[in-house]
Amino acid sequence: MSGTTTAAAMSRRRAAGAGASRWVVLVVLCVSLLLVAVDATVLHVAMPAVTEDLKPGATELLWIVDIYPLVCASLLILFGTLGDRVGRRRVLLLGYGLFGIASGAATLAHDAQVLIGARALLGVGGAMIMPATLSILRQVFPDRRERALAIGIWSAVAAVGAAIGPLLGGFLLEHFWWGSVFLINIPLMLVSLPVGRLLLPESKGDGEGPWDVFGALMAAGGLFALVFAVKRLGAGQPLFGPFTLLPLLAGAALLIAFVRRQRRRTHPLVDLRMFGRPAFGTSVGCIVLAMLALVGLELIAAQYLQLVLRLSPLQTGLRLLPLTFAAMAAGLVGSQLLQRLGPRLMVTSGFCLTTVAVLTLTLMGGDDNPGLLLFGFVLLGFGLETTLFGAYESMLSEAPQAQSGGAAAIGETSYQLGAGIGIALLGSVMNAAYTPGLSSVPGVPASASRAAGHSLGEAYEVAGRLGGARGSALRHAARDSFVHGLHVTLLVSAGLLMLGAVLALRLPRVMHCEPAVTEGEPAVPSPRKAEDVRVSV
Repeated sequence: MSGTTTAAAMSRRRAAGAGASRWVVLVVLCVSLLLVAVDATVLHVAMPAVTEDLKPGATELLWIVDIYPLVCASLLILFGTLGDRVGRRRVLLLGYGLFGIASGAATLAHDAQVLIGARALLGVGGAMIMPATLSILRQVFPDRRERALAIGIWSAVAAVGAAIGPLLGGFLLEHFWWGSVFLINIPLMLVSLPVGRLLLPESKGDGEGPWDVFGALMAAGGLFALVFAVKRLGAGQPLFGPFTLLPLLAGAALLIAFVRRQRRRTHPLVDLRMFGRPAFGTSVGCIVLAMLALVGLELIAAQYLQLVLRLSPLQTGLRLLPLTFAAMAAGLVGSQLLQRLGPRLMVTSGFCLTTVAVLTLTLMGGDDNPGLLLFGFVLLGFGLETTLFGAYESMLSEAPQAQSGGAAAIGETSYQLGAGIGIALLGSVMNAAYTPGLSSVPGVPASASRAAGHSLGEAYEVAGRLGGARGSALRHAARDSFVHGLHVTLLVSAGLLMLGAVLALRLPRVMHCEPAVTEGEPAVPSPRKAEDVRVSV
């Protein structure tokens, strides 16, 4: 019996690899992810040069930065489920091509509108690539132990990409023009297309029933409106402003209608019964809570390093590097930890470790303490990646293989939503704790105090205009208020993390390592023509 099982597993692996080593396939998928992760952050350091050259207005400047994550987050479910129907490799290769074309357009952009359009196309390409990499990984590694190791490497590459984006952008800007931050994508995509076509296996879901194109568009529209509203809240816009409240309500209404539509359909776009499985629904909730607690906090920490400790952008990036290295280490050892601890203990421990890191960082004050920051950031990176690794692995292993594209898209969407809501929530907490400390600074006019209450950067500008003793008093009050607000934000973040630790107790205690293939379901579905897939509206 064991020999038959072993032979069947070997047969699945050979079929999944499509003639190529599954580890070579993993390298190709990681290169894909690296490009998307780098592109999400590489533009940040180039914005001053873009502003000087293209001279965009304030609204155009916001769209240049925000259109990529907006479009990418809103289309993840659409392209993830489309890959399940027409072929995940096919969608991935189309994403490669579109990413390369959009990079060329962004490189040659001569005005802000062209750059915004190119960044939107990059978002479409990114939405094709991201869920496809995870769903192909799910198929290529049917053995859960190997898949856990592959996901660890995949997540470590994501951490590297997010970290090197600003550093790579800074290097390119020192030697070339701002368009070079997009130009680097083109040769990589020219290599990835033929290599991916040669080495990556093709796979689809069961293909039963028509693809619900109307439902896919409902999900895309709802997510776009919701993420747009959340980003406005994160930027400090009022909740009841028409350009925040209306998109928020419209997005929520579309997503509720999408859920109701999927429940009624015989062949839904996304099988919502997956959320009824404790491991799947709990994993998604853990991803949201982890990002909710930490993404906004990272932005505030970067402001602390630059505005309170007066570090340069390069010094700030170097101070944050230990967080990235710790996240990489956690990804690489995550497979061993998961096998020894099991999903429940691993994710719960990750949340608790991250909570300890956040509480440690409450000891930060107005003076630099490199040792404390190093210790806190290392704990933060390791704990966060441990949490996300365990949650992603459990979510992906729990999903049926036929739904792996949709499951991967749900995971990535929850990541993006958690990050956006976290920025809005923790930013609001920070502002609520920061502003009152500037209401009655001796000798400072009320109008100046109100202006200084918007942000620490603006407080420094107002203090510079006032000058003398009044300016110095305002500067010190603003810095002290910011540190107080940071402490309050850290405590709120710690509370969210502990909530996540409690939620993680619903995960399975033991890692079940049987190949996640249902009886009678081949690892690679029998070929069927993509052109035969029906579309329903």
